[in-house]
Amino acid sequence: MKYILLVCLLASSALMGYSSPVDSLEQVLKTAKGDLKVKTLNELFRFHINSDPVKAIGYAREALTLATEIDDRKGMAASYNNLGVAYKSQGALDKSLEYYLTALKIYTNLKNKDGVATLKSNIGTIYSIKKDYGQAMKYFEESYQEFSEMGEQPKVIFAMNNLGNLHSELQLYEQALKYFSQASQLSQKAGRLYSDPINNIGNLYFKQGNYQRAVGYYEKALVLAIKENNQLTVLNIMANMGEVYARAGQGVKAQHYLDSAVILSKKLQAYVYEPTILKSMAYNYAKQNKMKEAYEVMVQYDLAKEKVYGEESSRKIAQMEMAMDLQEKEKEVESLKKEDKIKSLELRNTRMIVSLAGLGLVALISLANFIYQRKKNRY
Repeated sequence: MKYILLVCLLASSALMGYSSPVDSLEQVLKTAKGDLKVKTLNELFRFHINSDPVKAIGYAREALTLATEIDDRKGMAASYNNLGVAYKSQGALDKSLEYYLTALKIYTNLKNKDGVATLKSNIGTIYSIKKDYGQAMKYFEESYQEFSEMGEQPKVIFAMNNLGNLHSELQLYEQALKYFSQASQLSQKAGRLYSDPINNIGNLYFKQGNYQRAVGYYEKALVLAIKENNQLTVLNIMANMGEVYARAGQGVKAQHYLDSAVILSKKLQAYVYEPTILKSMAYNYAKQNKMKEAYEVMVQYDLAKEKVYGEESSRKIAQMEMAMDLQEKEKEVESLKKEDKIKSLELRNTRMIVSLAGLGLVALISLANFIYQRKKNRY
């Protein structure tokens, strides 16, 4: 396989013209109004997020503004979710989680099961990136269960992929491979083989030191990702290929992939990938005894890592979680208050009925006594 410069050319050629669905959406947007316009803008976000994230964010922001103006709650939730997706790719995890939690709250109030399951999956991804695996597992398992109950096969595949990634992070490789393989098999049955499970199987073999098999899966995944026009996955695979070749001692080939990955990450503003790419690059330089270059890249790595995984980001995420917990507690308290009010009202009504019954009985007795006295006086 040629070096990644050829891959970049192939990926770029796929972007020369947008697919017909995008052209159709652009035409609809010209005349659409109200919630139809909101939906169209959010659909355009979905089609552009993996190829032109800046343009995609513009669509999502416009959708949110309009949805808020017309009180389109479902459109607002979709817009917040889309903004969360975009900011996650940029490495702004605290901002991403803020948008996700806002969307989750709206979907929960709307009783939109699909939206709730999707948001739980996205929130789980943030916790996984932050290495809070307990919270990640909670959200991923709930999402998987809910998608399975709804019979949403493409989303079940996505949920399996997430669970596979998490088990891989926990070094539970056998279970991870099971999830990835099932996801791949389901996608084949559905008539569309996705690149993500294939790429992740490559990651498993890499972690176990089987570099040759890892490269085989990466190459297969790369072809699929280009066909899908999914540049974020192309970027991920580039970074993976760079790391595996660095570990295998093929420094020149590794550097081609890593340099191209850095360029693409900046183009897509996908800064969440930068720490991994820079760390692999520093390792590659060090292995070639280019210590000056390795040191300079490590300085960049420290800055990138702090931006994505730093204490400030963690603190903000914790604050948002506390706010969500507080809101849930407030709901519980309000619910209990309502129950107490109902019980108090029922008790008051019971007392009133008893009192009225008592008064009625007294009145009946008085009336009977009055009638009795009148009859008695007649005789």
